[in-house]
Amino acid sequence: MAADGRLSRCRSAGSAPGSYSAVRLLSPSDVVEKTAYVLANPVAAGLVGSGSAWPGLWSAPGRIGGDGYRVKRPKHFFDPNGGMPEDVSLHLTTPPPFESAEQFRGELERALEAREEEARAHWRARGGFLGVARVLAQKPTARPAPGEPRRALNPRIAGRDKWKRIEALGRLAEFLRSYRLAWAARRAGGSEVVFPHGTYLLRVLHGVPCVGAG
Repeated sequence: MAADGRLSRCRSAGSAPGSYSAVRLLSPSDVVEKTAYVLANPVAAGLVGSGSAWPGLWSAPGRIGGDGYRVKRPKHFFDPNGGMPEDVSLHLTTPPPFESAEQFRGELERALEAREEEARAHWRARGGFLGVARVLAQKPTARPAPGEPRRALNPRIAGRDKWKRIEALGRLAEFLRSYRLAWAARRAGGSEVVFPHGTYLLRVLHGVPCVGAG
């Protein structure tokens, strides 16, 4: 999950190519909590006892604000003769509105430890974790048996403060209303229709005029 201001954008698991989920995070504490949620996933899933033990790529909080580091392309899922580079340099930056990497790291490490400890207690009571060796022994093409319903939710807003959520949802509803009106007018032949601020794909791919865009 990459935070851009208070906006988090990420590709949905199992989604169609080119699709993504955009969830607006309403406060700095929400950015911290969602980042900790992502980093604690290997522990919450009962795979390893800490996120740092995950044998794949894991974004260690200690790297935030530091030098870039090389990440190798996974052996699976990518064509070795395809267009993806063999390795890339990854930089973990501090999301706004945090004043420093130290501030964000400190808050994130505390939130992550709380989530991981809660997950450890849960899985210890159920026989422990799968462990690194058995994680690595899994087939990369294997899929879990059908269980919980998937893709039923597509959240746009995340935040603990009820009134901030209501305000943000109101702004989102107004954006969608304005966007749909502009889209209908453009389809009717209005090439100079101005789309609302926040329009992304049409602006980038087709250069539509947007409020606030230079």
